Amino acid sequence: MYEHELAFAHEIATRATEIGLAVFHGDVRVTMKPDRTPVTQADTDIETMVRERVAATFPDDRVLGEEEGGDASGSGRVWIVDPIDGTANFARGIPIWATLIAMQVDGSLVLGLANAPALGERYEAVRGGGARCNGAQIRVSDVSRVAEAQLLFSGIGPWIRGPGHARVLGVLAEARRTRGFGDFWAHTLVARGAAEAMIEPKLALWDYAALAVILQEAGGRVTTMDGEPLRPGGSVLSSNGAIHEELVRRFNEE
Repeated sequence: MYEHELAFAHEIATRATEIGLAVFHGDVRVTMKPDRTPVTQADTDIETMVRERVAATFPDDRVLGEEEGGDASGSGRVWIVDPIDGTANFARGIPIWATLIAMQVDGSLVLGLANAPALGERYEAVRGGGARCNGAQIRVSDVSRVAEAQLLFSGIGPWIRGPGHARVLGVLAEARRTRGFGDFWAHTLVARGAAEAMIEPKLALWDYAALAVILQEAGGRVTTMDGEPLRPGGSVLSSNGAIHEELVRRFNEE
């Protein structure tokens, strides 16, 4: 199911690779959006390309993108795209960035693709079909104790200043190993069994849509940090599943 759509996602990911790498290896022009987040010409060019390809191939489908917006509510088919996830990395010459492509049907995420050309990694999943990286099946780890886990987190600021910081830092201190790998890559590391969990304080739908499908199809779990279904603008906890309930409990205990 959705074989045609997955093939289409690969096609636009390949074109996004050409656009992204041409800028990444050349003159990256950075401007700041009103919310003080960076945007480059690759972000806008990739999203424009995706919108044009969707309109030509699936004219009845909608598009929600980081740069030009859109609406993913209600029924119908929606392509959800983050043209460059990790724009700040991209702008500084750090190769941890990706184009994220997801498809939502009647409110449910059914397809996810994360293409990281500077790392040579492409992750894909279709609901019910498992998850793959560069064509090879991937699976979350079976580590079942926080003390044996590798835990990942986004930038340290929110965790040392935000509410509940003592609980979060206590969990991180107990883990066998912690690393601050942000953006899409940390979640894909969980999906392929290289880490056990990743926490983010706040993500938009285009940030997590593709990753949620990949993680779940790799056998993992994805919720907010309080254990609720994902929601735009909410926190994100992705894990191998085995330590998920313990993490939710400890992040929220009084």
